[in-house]
Amino acid sequence: MPTDPIALTADLIRCPSVTPEDGGALDLLAGKLSAAGFTCQRVDRNGTPNLFARWGDKGAAKTFGFNGHTDVVPVGDRAAWTTDPFGAETRDGWLYGRGATDMKSGVAAFAAAAIDFVTDTPPDGAVILAITGDEEGDATDGTTALLDWMAKEGEQMDVCLVGEPTCPNEMGEMIKIGRRGSMTARITATGKQGHSAYPHLAVNPLTGLVRLLDRLASYPLDDGTDHFDPSTLAIVTIDTGNPASNVIPAEAQATLNIRFNDEHTGASLTEWLEEEAEAVTDESEVAFRIDVRISGEAFLTPPGPLSDLVARSVEAETGRQPVLSTTGGTSDARFVKDHCPVVEFGLVGHRMHAVDERVCTDQIDRLKAVYLRILRDYFS
Repeated sequence: MPTDPIALTADLIRCPSVTPEDGGALDLLAGKLSAAGFTCQRVDRNGTPNLFARWGDKGAAKTFGFNGHTDVVPVGDRAAWTTDPFGAETRDGWLYGRGATDMKSGVAAFAAAAIDFVTDTPPDGAVILAITGDEEGDATDGTTALLDWMAKEGEQMDVCLVGEPTCPNEMGEMIKIGRRGSMTARITATGKQGHSAYPHLAVNPLTGLVRLLDRLASYPLDDGTDHFDPSTLAIVTIDTGNPASNVIPAEAQATLNIRFNDEHTGASLTEWLEEEAEAVTDESEVAFRIDVRISGEAFLTPPGPLSDLVARSVEAETGRQPVLSTTGGTSDARFVKDHCPVVEFGLVGHRMHAVDERVCTDQIDRLKAVYLRILRDYFS
């Protein structure tokens, strides 16, 4: 009997796996995969739950991998939900619950496809599922832990598909072949505190900080590249913590986020930020400290055999010819790309992380069909 991806999605939604809690999600998957002949191994690190599952021999001539996550973001205002966020209620063709879109449906679809594929048409090769419980969090002990463990154990995926939601509005319209880089810079401006009536006796850190932020926000980083949109810089907060209207503070902070294409690296942008800060220091006497966290570098899997395989399968099952894109935020593909070629394809994502998060049940069945066709064509 075919594995029902809708029922599996519902079972996963009922596992309250808000990062870093697992809620039983990975044990549920391990049980179903083990029953189908997969070798399953928990690869937990620093309390973060992860699951590695392989069907077929280690070191097989061909190995196809799937990657995804079962952890979800917090519910938010529970009273705003019209249903239990972990109840997995089906209503009018929609399955409701936290993680319904991002991305328990994707995990259920590729797990169901993998189980049916190896059961009905055992391939001459191996299928690997690398599933983490730490994608929505800091992502320091999730997919990275799985990849570290795989390298140590001699496990290798030849190619990998990440099942994140990729379609903006219609099922089948977009495949991700790369992602922009992402970095956050926290800027601390230090001056000299003083009375606001005597500004000449103080060094106002806000004046220097505003000047620096204007320089950064006004600078055109680039015009885009062959596969990427122009890079963007957003100022997300400015803070002083100063309750007094007659005091020039000694310190002020600001945070900005940069999403960058393959014309830049995190290091080159950090150097640019420091050069701009130094120039403003020379003008204003305000000193700056810049603390940078790089979430991921820009990367691209060039169009080729893997994206062609996925695109053909998507078009065959959905009737749409997908666009190859690098838009959106980050995903765990930024880690997988150091292991093997990787692309992403999944459901329509515009309801992820929202109140009353939900997924059209027909899409889950269709996604399983896409993944099943990909496996059949890859090993044919």
